[in-house]
Amino acid sequence: MEFSVHARARSRRFAMQALYQWDLSGTDLAEIQRQFTEAEDFRRADRDYFVELLQSVPARLEAIDRDIAEYLDRPMDQVDPVERAILRIATYELLYRIDVPYRVILNEAITLTRKFGAEQGHAFVNGVLDRLAHRLRPDEYSRKPQQVNGL
Repeated sequence: MEFSVHARARSRRFAMQALYQWDLSGTDLAEIQRQFTEAEDFRRADRDYFVELLQSVPARLEAIDRDIAEYLDRPMDQVDPVERAILRIATYELLYRIDVPYRVILNEAITLTRKFGAEQGHAFVNGVLDRLAHRLRPDEYSRKPQQVNGL
């Protein structure tokens, strides 16, 4: 089934909330997944993408956190928990979802941070992810949008 951009964005939002819950409470991932997928407003999300993020981010947490930590000005456990969940999702996508353009990943992360993070959290998240994208996707990062007929 083909899902819209909006369904994928909803999946990221739900995954951010689920990973936040997991990070703070230690609740079993299967239980968190059940809670979210049974919620009324979940039906318009891309379920498969949500499950992938919810299962894959914790499974690769050490590698993801190591990549993020390289660009942090504080220990990972001192990063706001919402921003930490967003950084982890975006870093997972940068590393493992090459089919998703890095600009989409950064835009989605900034949008989530503006909505759910601290007041200036979006600037922090943008700075970390921009440097990470530059390192992880150098070819894509250096490409400029093509101009058409001199426009």
